[in-house]
Amino acid sequence: MATAKPALRTAPPPPAAEDAPAPPKKSRRWLIVGIVVALVLLAGGGAAAWYFLSAKAPAPGAGATDARTADAKPPTFVTLEPFTVNLQQENGDHFLQTGLVIQVADAKAVDAMKTYMPIIRNKILLLLSSKTPSELASLDGKKKLVGELIASVRESIPGTTPERGIENAFISTFVIQ
Repeated sequence: MATAKPALRTAPPPPAAEDAPAPPKKSRRWLIVGIVVALVLLAGGGAAAWYFLSAKAPAPGAGATDARTADAKPPTFVTLEPFTVNLQQENGDHFLQTGLVIQVADAKAVDAMKTYMPIIRNKILLLLSSKTPSELASLDGKKKLVGELIASVRESIPGTTPERGIENAFISTFVIQ
């Protein structure tokens, strides 16, 4: 028997480049649509941010309060050196250490406070040392103390207006031992 050799098969030749179908061209239309959508979203986000972050127009008849707030300048503060005093005795010796910040109307009031600082500190020390721990322990006692501090500072500065440029006082630290 004769064995037949298998015939060699050759692979079909690759198709010519000219015969191959060209890849589909990506349409520029989708690129333009994507850009337009992005622009619309950005414009909408910017408009929403402007709407929510912009100042609201004052209501009709809002009065002088809104006009005064619009023209208001930032507050000016004067920080006083900390005070440490002996309090009046109740149940043994007690000490008060406190820091105060005074809100003033303008730079003139700051200069006046600097000029009269020894008198201001003296009046505050006398006021603080006249208190008992029980007077200062409650919130109402602290609020009353702030009112008395404002009055003391105003009395220390000569002038014709009752405020003398002193608007408010704030307690920055407060420790009773």
